[in-house]
Amino acid sequence: MKNFNIKDAIAVLNRRALHTSAHACAKYVRIALEGGGIDTKIHPGVANLYGPYLIRWGFKAVSDVSYVPIAGDIRVFQPYVGGNPAGHIDMYNGTQWVSDFKEKNFWPGRGYQDNKASFKIFRW
Repeated sequence: MKNFNIKDAIAVLNRRALHTSAHACAKYVRIALEGGGIDTKIHPGVANLYGPYLIRWGFKAVSDVSYVPIAGDIRVFQPYVGGNPAGHIDMYNGTQWVSDFKEKNFWPGRGYQDNKASFKIFRW
């Protein structure tokens, strides 16, 4: 397997990010992963299924206890009742979380925050 280039992945993610969500987080993060050197021909169809996929490519799960994000970290959110059944995925670019849009705070949206949606963090 080719090494994952975090810098290249983040460059692709930042270049493509929108100002508001297009409800295409998995697509945008997948394209960023491709930009970093991961072959994504076979990939999960929805955001909340990316955890095992990332592990197969060499990412490791990171504890959220005393967590401090670093560039290239990826979060995989599970859906919450009343929210998008696909969940959400995003990547930290070194200063903010980005998916298909540049997120404004720790939570990707009000529903995730209000419901304290479950998520896991993956690091290369």
